[in-house]
Amino acid sequence: MPDDTRDERRSLIAPELPREGWSAAPLTEAARIPDFGRDLPATIDWCVRTGAGAPPLGGGRTGEVWDLLAATALQDVAAARMLEPHLDALGILRQADARVGAGDGPVGVSDIGADASSSWGVFAAEGAGMRLDAAETASGWTLTGTKPWCSLAAELSHALVTAFVGEERRLFAVALRTPEVRPHDGPWVARGLPGIVSAPVDFDGARAVPVGPAGWYLTRPGFAWGGMSVAACWWGAAVGLVAGLRAAAASERADQVALVHLGRADAVLWAARATLREAADLIDTRPGGDSRLLAERVRAAVATAAAVVLAEADTALGPGPLVTDDAHARRAADLHLYLRQHHGLRDAARLGRLRLEGERG
Repeated sequence: MPDDTRDERRSLIAPELPREGWSAAPLTEAARIPDFGRDLPATIDWCVRTGAGAPPLGGGRTGEVWDLLAATALQDVAAARMLEPHLDALGILRQADARVGAGDGPVGVSDIGADASSSWGVFAAEGAGMRLDAAETASGWTLTGTKPWCSLAAELSHALVTAFVGEERRLFAVALRTPEVRPHDGPWVARGLPGIVSAPVDFDGARAVPVGPAGWYLTRPGFAWGGMSVAACWWGAAVGLVAGLRAAAASERADQVALVHLGRADAVLWAARATLREAADLIDTRPGGDSRLLAERVRAAVATAAAVVLAEADTALGPGPLVTDDAHARRAADLHLYLRQHHGLRDAARLGRLRLEGERG
């Protein structure tokens, strides 16, 4: 990583992190992994080790978790894209009292071979023409059908997957490395996050374990928290683009316009950072509250900030770093695709609806 990027991490993120303990040690380890974020097996193994001691969201250390996600995205966006769903899955399992390896849930995810070494994804998207159904048989639950947008399904050992029981969605844990589970290898022509293949997966009577009752996944207290964890990754990825803006503004050839670009980026990132900080405090002080409105506000604020930074970097720096600087070009492309998890006007409309519902309530 270039020196200026390391400086950016120290000035904006590292002072907020403990000098020792869970949230600092993983970054030190990550720096020692060659091709961190691009070496998928090594990075996934790092995610598993990192998750082993992860504190739960809503447990008083939410800001610490988001600091690590942001710092990971600053180091490599793809690595954060791997870590976030793994931590989300562990949090969901914890909430469902189906702790990995303990077998103390209603059935126990150890029944599908999951243990502390498992790597997890969360596959909850739906797509036109695709449907995954769950059926209870004499020997347990099975999944049949196709699930879209399953990130890294060919690389992970397990996943939490939503499936239909009749017309109601329910969450299930499933092992991915079985003959009954067949991940597609595409289509995936993405220029951003090229290694994070998010393609359909076919299930043919795959054994599954229910995680929580029907409808629980969407109504559980922490459902909205995962969306804000993604926003923390967006923020860290956007911070990584500031190094180029700062270098341009500090150049002997710089004019006031270069300072404008840097100032605009700094302002929106600072506001987004404050938003994440307040949200973390609210989650920790009111973990049982309805966080849907909070999550929509946080995601909108951070997505807007990240988009502004992308635009400022493109305008200020021109095509040069996009065609000659591998780290910058990769970061910009990765962030651009990652931000598509925010659905623009549709998410803004949902925010507006939640605001009105809150006022009426």
